Amino acid sequence: MACADDVEAFIALGANLGDGAAALRAAALAIDGLALTRVVARSSLYRTAPQHATGPDYWNAVVQVRTAQSPEALLDGLLGIEARMGRQRPIGAVNAPRTLDLDLLLYGSLQRQSERLTLPHPRMAARAFVLAPLAEIWPEGRLAGSSVAELAERRLAEGQRIQRLEPL
Repeated sequence: MACADDVEAFIALGANLGDGAAALRAAALAIDGLALTRVVARSSLYRTAPQHATGPDYWNAVVQVRTAQSPEALLDGLLGIEARMGRQRPIGAVNAPRTLDLDLLLYGSLQRQSERLTLPHPRMAARAFVLAPLAEIWPEGRLAGSSVAELAERRLAEGQRIQRLEPL
C-alpha cells in the first residue's frame, strides 16, 4: 500500500504485565496489519522503571508507520489491538499496570486537541521511555524547538532509568 496521502505517524508501545517483550512484538505486527497502515521502522526494546505508576518495570518501544487512515481511525485501531490483547482499564486506576499500552504520539505535523485525542501527545517530551526509542528511529525529529535526542538526554540526566535491549 502506498498512497499519495500517506501520513507519517509514530506510536509508543508499552507493557509491564506478562511477557512484555512478546506483547510489544505482537502489537507491532498487529499495527502493521491495520487497514491502510504499514510499519516502516521499529525501535529497539527498552526496559524502564515505572514513572508515576506502580508495578514491575515496563517494556517500551516506538514504531513509525505510514498510514492513510485519519488520526481518529488509527486511534480506534490501536484501542482495538489493546482490547484484543487483554488491556483492562480499571475505573479510577490511573497508570495501572497493563498488558499493553499504545499511544499515538505524532501524526504528521497535525496539532489537535479534542476529548479523545491530543496531538502531539501532551506528555511525550517529559518521558525518556518515549524519547529514547523515538530518537533511535527519528534522529532528525524535533519537538518544541529541540531535537528528540536532546530531549531524551535531558530526561536521562534527570534520573529517568532506561535500558536499551534487543531489537523489537
